[in-house]
Order: sequence, then structure tokens, then C-alpha cells
Amino acid sequence: MEWWQAILLGIVQGLTEFLPVSSSGHLMIFKELLGVDGEGFLDFTVTVHFATVLATIVVFWKVIWDLLKGFFQFRYNDETDYICKILVSMIPVALVGFLFKDKVDALFSGTLRDVAIGLLVTCGLLLLSDHVGRRIKAPVAKDRRNGISYPQAFLVGLAQAFAVVPGVSRSGATISTGLLSGVRRTEMAQFSFLMVLVPIIGEQSLDLLKVALGHETFGGGVGPVALVLGFVFAFLSGLFACRVMIAIVRKAKLTWFALYCLLVAILIFFLG
Repeated sequence: MEWWQAILLGIVQGLTEFLPVSSSGHLMIFKELLGVDGEGFLDFTVTVHFATVLATIVVFWKVIWDLLKGFFQFRYNDETDYICKILVSMIPVALVGFLFKDKVDALFSGTLRDVAIGLLVTCGLLLLSDHVGRRIKAPVAKDRRNGISYPQAFLVGLAQAFAVVPGVSRSGATISTGLLSGVRRTEMAQFSFLMVLVPIIGEQSLDLLKVALGHETFGGGVGPVALVLGFVFAFLSGLFACRVMIAIVRKAKLTWFALYCLLVAILIFFLG
């Protein structure tokens, strides 16, 4: 991988991770457009995803710090409730990661037509959430503290697990599912971005541990310069995109992103 390819792919990852258009799908699209060798590309993908996780932590550092302070008071307060619901949302993706990791990894060796199908799914979810979700009133539930209930948190977690498919946007799937289940926009945006932190950090930590123990190699075919450049530019563009996406989810229509996903999918089918 050339240095300029790493920069472009890092920017693509950073911008699309938080916008509901599928970062994994766009990485595969630009990999083909730029003629990037497939060797080591999964390691590069892991690296730039970790960069956008750090961008999320920077943007939400005060919220995260307040949650941790409240949690370690060791009583069931608002912060403990919120963290417990995040943990509930992680159950589906954790099961997929442990039971089907090899199959999930194999998805990234699929064709662009597979990405196009995923983008069409994302398009449908975004359209539904924009045109149906606005009419759905939040259900009254005893555990709906912090604006989201445990069943809603689990449902959003199912959407996150489904979004391991390239082309299906993680933020698009989780935010749409949350809105359709009755969670308000302002609360769903933050929950969607925070719920992904632990799964990605945990996955990256396990991968690094395997490398440290000599069980696996990392970055073969990519090179350290490309990994560093991809990380830096994914982090910087991710900082920008995360702040923009928060504002968009709270105010703007997601239909525009649905139309974008539809357009990209059509182009892939006709030009692929």
C-alpha cells in the first residue's frame, strides 16, 4: 500500500464511520478504486477503525468521564443504569464475534455487489426511520431511565451485530433501529456512538495480544508507514465527522443519506 493510498483510505474511514453510509463498505469500494493490494488490508481496516474509536472518546470524553465517576460510586444511579444498558447492547455483537468471527472476516473478501446489497439495506432503514420513526411515540416503561429501556438497548445491539455485514452502516442501523423503537433522536445519537467503544477496543486488544504472543502477524503487505498515516488521518477526519453526525441526527433528515446509499448501490450494480 502506498502512502497516499493510506491517507485517502484513512480519510474515507474517518468520514464514513459516523455518517450512516457504511465505513467498511466504503473502504472496500475505495480499495478497488485505488487498486490496493488485498494482502494485509484487514489489518489496515482494524487500525483505522481503532483511530475512529479514539476520535469518539475525544469527542465524548466529558460524558465518558462522568459515566465512569458515577459508575464507581457503586450504587444504581443514572450513570450505572446507562453503562448497564450499553453492556446489554453489546451482547449480540459479542456473541457474533465469539461464535462467527471467521465468517465475519470472510465477509470482507466478498464482492462489491455484496456491498451494494448492504447499502440498499441501509437505505431502507434510514428511510423507515425518517418517515416512520418520527411518528412513533416513546413507550412508557419503568426501566426507560436515560431515555432508553433495556429492551430497546438490546434491540439496538441486534442492529449493531447485523451491521458487521459490509455495506450495512453501523451508525445507520443502530440509530434507525433506536428511532423506530421509540428512542428520541438526541438520546439515540449519543448512545449509538458510545455503545461501539467497548466491542472495538476489546477486539483490537485481543488482536494485539495475539501479535504480542507471536500467534499472528500484523500489517504484512501494508507496512508501518501506511498504518501510521491511515491511523492519523482516520482520527482527524473522524473528529470532524463525529461532531457533524451528532448535529445531523438531532436535526436533519436521514433521507439524504438514504438516497446517497441508493445512488452508490446503483452505480456498483451498473459499473461493477
